[in-house]
Amino acid sequence: MANEEEHKPRIKPIIEAADDLSLGISMVVAVLMGVGLGYLIRSITEIGWTFFIGVFIGVAAAILNVYKAYSKQYKEMQKLSQEPRYAMKKKLEDDKDDDLDYGEKEY
Repeated sequence: MANEEEHKPRIKPIIEAADDLSLGISMVVAVLMGVGLGYLIRSITEIGWTFFIGVFIGVAAAILNVYKAYSKQYKEMQKLSQEPRYAMKKKLEDDKDDDLDYGEKEY
């Protein structure tokens, strides 16, 4: 039993928490890197509109980061909803069967 506790990764929860907190930072960094890339492309090609290619890439990367974080959280919530102690849907469906319909004729 003590052997199992020694093999559990202790740093994994810390890394996952930091990953969740860093979503805002990663969005800002992605956009800034895109702006830097756009500036680099513009300075190399000397065509003004190529700057916006980098900006678009940065914004797309930020949106992709948000989507990945959403997907990860959605999968975790799906797993959590499958646990019996959190499965409220089945409990609510069972409670519906017990309720009586109090229409005008039942009063």
